[in-house]
Amino acid sequence: MNRPDTQALGGTVNARIGKVYMNLSKAHKKAADYVLSNVFRSATMSIDELANAVGISVATANRFARALGFEGYPQFRAELVSGFEAMLVPIDNLRNEVQRPATPAEIIAGTLNEDIANLEATRRGLDPALCEQAARMILNAERIYIIGYGASGFLAGLMAHNLDPYCKTVQSAMGTAGPSTVARQMFKYTEKDLVIGISFPRYAADVVTILTQLKEKRVPILALTDAPSSPLAALADITLFAQTRRQFSPNSEGAALCLIEAICSAVAHQSAAPVHAASEMTKFILPWLYQDPSHQAGRRAEEEAAFPEHPYRA
Repeated sequence: MNRPDTQALGGTVNARIGKVYMNLSKAHKKAADYVLSNVFRSATMSIDELANAVGISVATANRFARALGFEGYPQFRAELVSGFEAMLVPIDNLRNEVQRPATPAEIIAGTLNEDIANLEATRRGLDPALCEQAARMILNAERIYIIGYGASGFLAGLMAHNLDPYCKTVQSAMGTAGPSTVARQMFKYTEKDLVIGISFPRYAADVVTILTQLKEKRVPILALTDAPSSPLAALADITLFAQTRRQFSPNSEGAALCLIEAICSAVAHQSAAPVHAASEMTKFILPWLYQDPSHQAGRRAEEEAAFPEHPYRA
């Protein structure tokens, strides 16, 4: 999947500017220069914001749109937005929400209600057979690599952390040098391994590119994303969906994390010896876990009272 081409997305506007540029007024040329250099940013702006950015009046901004052949600024912006729709939805939602009077408590409560609705929708959408297959894919894999970028990179790291006690080898893209470094490691993966791709709107092009390459190599792919329309869904052998709608941001990472933790719980339950694995892991990392000194002293006192003549006591 190629990265968005801002020149192509704003192509109609660019072409219109090119045809009339020499005949534009000085103020309109200033606006045209700004738009040509900032296609995506211009698409996100209201007429007031564009006027302030360019240093012209709102009336001049509206006349600029008409000089390009549009009925007015709304039609001009609609043309700029074309192709950027998915990327701009969170920005438009945020603009609408911040204009609505509300207290911090109301915003917090409303956001929690959004997550409750997301989790309920995610639960209702679970396919038992796909959940079973996903857990078996994870447990049967020789090696697992979890790919996510942006906020999904943190989700990938948490998933790797939670799966580690129950799987042979688990890695995530978190902290790597970049997609090319991940791709070099993915080149070694085979049909015995598993790659888990995580991406939610706005989808990361690097994840799509890597999964496309892996699909050609027939490496098993498990995708975690938001909807069947996601580009990841067409590439994965198994896809599990989490609804991640949010008014103030592109996604609810909370809902995505809950799905990940639920998957990890299913894997732990289905693994051969989950209690033994968890116990051995805890025993190994015990030196790095904080223990209350007063509790330790209390235990030593109890041991001394119970075994005063222990031959190995110093």
